[in-house]
Amino acid sequence: MAANEHEARMAHPRMAAGALFFDAAGRVLMVEPTYKDYWDIPGGYVESGESPLHAAVREVREELGIAPELGRLLAVDWAPSAAEGDKVLYLFDGGQLSAEILKRVTLQADEIKSLAFLTLDEVHERTIPRLARRISAAVEARKEAAPVYLEHGERPGSFAA
Repeated sequence: MAANEHEARMAHPRMAAGALFFDAAGRVLMVEPTYKDYWDIPGGYVESGESPLHAAVREVREELGIAPELGRLLAVDWAPSAAEGDKVLYLFDGGQLSAEILKRVTLQADEIKSLAFLTLDEVHERTIPRLARRISAAVEARKEAAPVYLEHGERPGSFAA
């Protein structure tokens, strides 16, 4: 196989990264974007030469005006889409936001209308199913020692090699 044929067969997914933040009751911080008809988590696309963790930190700073330390990777989700192109999405643990940090939040007005802490049931009501599944799986992964691998927001079944 020629090098250019091999290159053409290789995956070239877009990458995005976000952070899950929580309140004292364990609810998830969600943002209401100005450019989407559903709620989302703080985060966005990874830029060329940028790591997913650095992208999540940058996006949180841009969208919320804060820079809390992000913890471990909770989930990686393979999300192929004919309409949007293939994506690999990373979710990092932002932990519980203190009242002091919440007071410093400044929404990026051209991108974010509002934010709210939501229960998982409310997350499922306000966002798209694939993202709701990804968030639920990541919340569960906080209880485990390792990140979870997902496809379309779900843990895949066993695969034979």
